[in-house]
Amino acid sequence: MIEPTVKTSTFQQAIDFIEALSLEDQEILIDIIQKRIKEQKRRQLLQDIAEVESEYAEGKVKFGTVDDFLAELDK
Repeated sequence: MIEPTVKTSTFQQAIDFIEALSLEDQEILIDIIQKRIKEQKRRQLLQDIAEVESEYAEGKVKFGTVDDFLAELDK
């Protein structure tokens, strides 16, 4: 009987590599990753803000009440 080849995912390989690190190195890695994720979120937020500001400058943004919004959806 031939056993099927199990291909280890890249994600699992990363987990295995991290588990092989010392606890201190794992904690340092977690800290670095958390900081990088926060930075990516900040960059995304700044990009979203710039996009909204651009749309506002182009007159693509409308202001109104919730009722105004719902009325627009009904059109």
